[in-house]
Amino acid sequence: MAPTPAARPLPNVLLTALIPVASWFVIRPLLDPSPPLPALFASVGFSIFAFLAALYLIPALGPRFVKANLKGRDLLKVYSDHIPESQGLVCASIYILLLIIFIPFPFSNSVGSLPDSGKTLEGLQGVASLHHELSIYLSSLLSLLMATILGFLDDVFDIRWRHKLPIPIIAAIPMLMVYYAEGGNTHVVIPIPLRRFFGVLVNLGPLYYLYMSLLSTFTTNSINILAGINGSEVSQAVIIAMSVILNDLLYLPWPVGFKIPLHLLGSQAEVEVGGAWHAGMAYGSSELVDRHLFSLYFMLPLLGVCLGFMYHNWYPARAFPGDTLCYVTGMAFSVVGIQGHFSKTLLLFFLPQIFNFVLSCPQLFGLVPCPRHRVPRFDPDTNLLHPSKALFLRPPSKVATFVLRMLSSLGLTELTTHPSNGMILEATNLTILNFMLVRFGPMNEKRLLTCMQVAGSLLAFVVRYGLSGLVYDGDRR
Repeated sequence: MAPTPAARPLPNVLLTALIPVASWFVIRPLLDPSPPLPALFASVGFSIFAFLAALYLIPALGPRFVKANLKGRDLLKVYSDHIPESQGLVCASIYILLLIIFIPFPFSNSVGSLPDSGKTLEGLQGVASLHHELSIYLSSLLSLLMATILGFLDDVFDIRWRHKLPIPIIAAIPMLMVYYAEGGNTHVVIPIPLRRFFGVLVNLGPLYYLYMSLLSTFTTNSINILAGINGSEVSQAVIIAMSVILNDLLYLPWPVGFKIPLHLLGSQAEVEVGGAWHAGMAYGSSELVDRHLFSLYFMLPLLGVCLGFMYHNWYPARAFPGDTLCYVTGMAFSVVGIQGHFSKTLLLFFLPQIFNFVLSCPQLFGLVPCPRHRVPRFDPDTNLLHPSKALFLRPPSKVATFVLRMLSSLGLTELTTHPSNGMILEATNLTILNFMLVRFGPMNEKRLLTCMQVAGSLLAFVVRYGLSGLVYDGDRR
């Protein structure tokens, strides 16, 4: 039996080099003259500290988790030694602690998110109420804290799927209540083909709050469902966070001039950014700038802590995230999508997760047998992954047979049938990981998920800034 891989060496040179850089980003907003977006400078510094903290605390605290019986074994490896689990608790603690320390930077008079030079800068037409923004920020923090607690309880007590589905809704209550108390918008823009029936805007009222609560449920559980291989949960979080950050940067004020060639994505025109503080794709709206700054304040530290953890969770994993990381990252995405008012764009970055959820529905809702672990099957002789299968202990119903044969005809699953009567005996588990193995054959664990998530984000940008012009008009902010 192969030995468990040793802990990855920690790059001390990286620690020595990055601590001064992070400290400069944090201290720079306190010095005169302050940079144009001082709180964003500080957020970048705290994000570097989040990366370093996760990088060094995960191996330091791992043995304590093993002693506390928070451990597991890798089902897709030949060795069976225990690996520390629930390390998402460490990541969440670092993340939330740094978000708390960061509060004075965007919400104090001495350090603000926008310049206070006594004159109105082009593209930045004012500053929102600090009390309003602070209440949104603190409610978001409270939702993240509740997601951490509930996620860790899930790790400890191994809550069943039917019971864990409403957990994110509970964690989202503080955020939704502040959204309601602040008179949050519940109108949605109707696509052009449907405007003859519904008009341009429709007020969903309470249905909009139901949608937001379901969004928090989806973002947390969809990352959790698409798990089982080394680095799967954290790589999803990293790529989605990077996609959200790139989307946010398009809306920030830039003092340098450049053009975004959106015509390459199918749009009818380019977007000019530059000059004296043009606000990018915010088109001069300070409200949009504030929304995407708020998103960056949450996404940059999340990216930092996830990158630090990914160093230890990548193949072969030396630490497991547990459900806590899925809850916290999913709730963070819900926070920025809801409070930043770009939930439709956020869902585009979850295209692989949406596909995986739709494909999994026959198993999640009981039409097809659903084993506890639907991870691919590991072949120790070749070190490759093969599709895992669900075994039918009794003949499938007519509905299940119809659904499975339809999925098989689309190449989404592979069936094993009885040679004489054609009855379905086995079907590959209905996950996107098994689907990729069915379509492309056995492959190594390292390359199975990341390329798919990157392709999903690229497609999301094409749809958002190119094809969306077919169903929405205006600047589609």
